[in-house]
Amino acid sequence: MVTDWKSLATAKREAILQSIPPKWRIAKIPTAEEQKDVTGAYAQEFLSQKEIEITETDAVGIAEKVAAGQWSAVDVTEAFCHRASLAHQLLNCLHETFFDAALADAKALDAYYAEHKKTKGPLHGVPVSLKDQFHVKNVETTMGYVGWIGTFEGKKEDPRQGTYESELVRELRELGAVLYCKTSVPHTLMAGETVNNIIGYTWNPKDRFLCSGGSSGGEGALIGFRGSPLGLGTDIGGSIRIPAGFNGLFGIRPSAGRLPYEGMANSMDGQNSVLSVVGPLATTARSVKLMVQSLLSQSPWLYDPLVVEMPWRQEQEDDVWNTANSALGEFTFGVLKTDGVVNPQPPVARAVQMVVKAIEKAGHKVIPWESPDHHAGITTTLKTWTFDGGKDVHDAFALSGEPIAEQISMSYGNAPTDQKTASDIAANNVAQRQWKKKYLDAWNSTASATGTGNPIDAIICPLAPYPAARPKGYRWYAYTVWVNGLDYTSVVVPVTNADKNIDKYEPGYTPVSDHDKTAFEDYDAEIYDGAHVSVQLVGRRFQEEKMLALAEYVGQLLGK
Repeated sequence: MVTDWKSLATAKREAILQSIPPKWRIAKIPTAEEQKDVTGAYAQEFLSQKEIEITETDAVGIAEKVAAGQWSAVDVTEAFCHRASLAHQLLNCLHETFFDAALADAKALDAYYAEHKKTKGPLHGVPVSLKDQFHVKNVETTMGYVGWIGTFEGKKEDPRQGTYESELVRELRELGAVLYCKTSVPHTLMAGETVNNIIGYTWNPKDRFLCSGGSSGGEGALIGFRGSPLGLGTDIGGSIRIPAGFNGLFGIRPSAGRLPYEGMANSMDGQNSVLSVVGPLATTARSVKLMVQSLLSQSPWLYDPLVVEMPWRQEQEDDVWNTANSALGEFTFGVLKTDGVVNPQPPVARAVQMVVKAIEKAGHKVIPWESPDHHAGITTTLKTWTFDGGKDVHDAFALSGEPIAEQISMSYGNAPTDQKTASDIAANNVAQRQWKKKYLDAWNSTASATGTGNPIDAIICPLAPYPAARPKGYRWYAYTVWVNGLDYTSVVVPVTNADKNIDKYEPGYTPVSDHDKTAFEDYDAEIYDGAHVSVQLVGRRFQEEKMLALAEYVGQLLGK
């Protein structure tokens, strides 16, 4: 039955705000004009020195401090609950808080440490935030849908409601992580901006005129604000990489089957041509590595039938650092500067060039990369999102009668369309497989151009045409979607910040397409000034260890 969606959404929105303790409320929320950047010194005004020290330490540092007995899990948890509360009031980045449960878990971890004189696991006492697709006991999962409020994935009186937990949540608890909040998403999950009818729009903490990305936008905003040291998102078209890049974070899109997805809420469940994957975002590359390595230590292939039995391969990481530290070693990168349809805006183009220069200065080689049939491959990938004609997402909207956000209707319209036949889907799968083979051959062919006898190690490329899109401005997904279509491993590396004094289009610039004209006209150097700018490093399938090490190395070259 369709209910009064506005009343439901308002009540839920107020409940989230009321869950924030009064002592952590901000008396007056400044407008973006009054306070564009709410990170750094502005955020610190609300925190004690100890809270600042804790929340501005990365996940690895926190784990080390707790393991050494220097910080208690309770103190760490309370500090991040406080900063997360500030983040939500300023950015609309939380869907759920469960601070009391988190503090109880932290207290139990401190008791375990006191009794056993050791940690429970490598994430002992580390707060971890979760995108609102993860099921956590006694915590609601709405995924941004008003019609999912008070239900289990839209189903009323489902026995799993309030008791069920996703497989990855179980593993995090085993590793000693403290779970304390779930973060905002665009309803459907299918947008590069985060907006829904419950919490509104999620803003970028570095530049509140811009979006935080999507669909893991709440994660990006929260971690960018330092309200979380380490979080988990998902990615089917860029949904980890876009928020990571827009918020100056490291993040990984692993290949499908590397990390467990079992038991999570999702859109279009059962569409298996291009799978959504789960992966971490964090303030440092080593923190992203800590999460991936920790989860793999739990043998997730024993609990998720789609996970490949592939433990952490230390030799891949070691190979990268041996090459990096050897006078004779050399990496070779390909660089994709533009997809030919939408050229990167000036800050992004500059960031790509900065990475190329840093790599070449360190003695490595960079060669041009031209993706074979780039847009044909993207077309086959995008088709997978609408095999069902949008039935899944429109059915979810129909539960409450809520309207669909413009950022979503651009892909799904305002009503379902005809579903594809099994033959249509099979034909698209064949086309996609043929594209993957063509890409594989092109990658292998670079061995003759590198000068090392080996093909390129990775591809440097933008993750979006924009440093961070303006509201309703995220219109071009071609820089991320190709990675999902190929199921490659990709890691985001923060590079620099937009600078209004140098990031300008060349005089007389002529857009190369209508889409490029839109991006060109959207660019405002004043609004973008100070925004984070990042790139992605793309490797082959199942090269998570190698790509994480390369990202850390390139980050070091850039001073990150």
